[in-house]
Amino acid sequence: MNKARSIKQNALPDALPNFRNLGVTLRILLISNGLALLQALLQANGWADMPLRMMQIYTLLTPILLSSLLLLWAMQPWLNRIAYWHGALAVNALVIMLTLFIYYFGGELYRPPGRADAWFDAVRYTLLSIMVSTILLIYFRWRSRVLSRALHEARLQVLRARIRPHFLFNTINAVLSVVRAQPRQAETALQDMSDLFRMAMADTQDLVPLRQEIELGRQYIALEQLRMGERLFVEWQIQDVPDDALIPPLLLQPLLENAVYHGIEPLPQGGSITVALHRSGDELRIKVENPCPARAAVPHSGNRMALQNIRERLELLFDVEARYQVESGKNFYRVEITLPYMKEKAV
Repeated sequence: MNKARSIKQNALPDALPNFRNLGVTLRILLISNGLALLQALLQANGWADMPLRMMQIYTLLTPILLSSLLLLWAMQPWLNRIAYWHGALAVNALVIMLTLFIYYFGGELYRPPGRADAWFDAVRYTLLSIMVSTILLIYFRWRSRVLSRALHEARLQVLRARIRPHFLFNTINAVLSVVRAQPRQAETALQDMSDLFRMAMADTQDLVPLRQEIELGRQYIALEQLRMGERLFVEWQIQDVPDDALIPPLLLQPLLENAVYHGIEPLPQGGSITVALHRSGDELRIKVENPCPARAAVPHSGNRMALQNIRERLELLFDVEARYQVESGKNFYRVEITLPYMKEKAV
């Protein structure tokens, strides 16, 4: 299982793709099949010759591709521990061995009787497998570098989005209003505000414990309740949340902030925010729902900015294995996020 990793401001070091990630697997299959189609086009003498060429290519490509993906899935923990170039050489060596093994034991399927150039075919297929493997590794290295820069930009956007002047001013004014009458409550509010801003300014990690995000959300709501009083209520449905779950940092708090500013605050009578978190198999599901004025049936620009920020971070960290869904009606607004269930590494 993954554990929390620090996102530094420098570019991330080169790393092999996660061969256990569904998005990586799909990209490998798509690119490999695209290269096979290109090879068939170059070899075919006409459109009528294409099906035969494709059959010849896929007869060898399919077992090599599937067995490579299976073995790389099994080797992922070991590949994570070695240097990038050692891993790249190991991947190429694995592909070469599988190519020669399948070609040799394929018998007449790959070496028709009477063909004198069997060794030539073996060398050709080996070179082709190296070429495909190298192209894939170059693509994933390029993608990793592009995403590392995008991840850094997303990190900066997260920090900017969280330090909102109106929130700071409103909180300070709320504290000042009770500092004499309720000094203990004011002291608690200042401590909550300190913790919240310390978290926002800290060196962001890929994944943090879910309990930390829940506590941060509670501190944020406590500050807003100091300002809004009984107009703001939050129902926490977190009984089935595993203690060892990990999620991206500052994922829950901006959802709560949107619910408060664009949902509860414009309502004269206020309202209740529902926060539901639970595990379903290998997935962790997060739902935040709030009432909103009728005019807010169309998402506010602030909602779109926060959700776009969250969507980009989920895509960077989990690719196609995470998803989010927004549903807005006449008087409600709901955000649902599903991401892989990741566990804290035991100490």
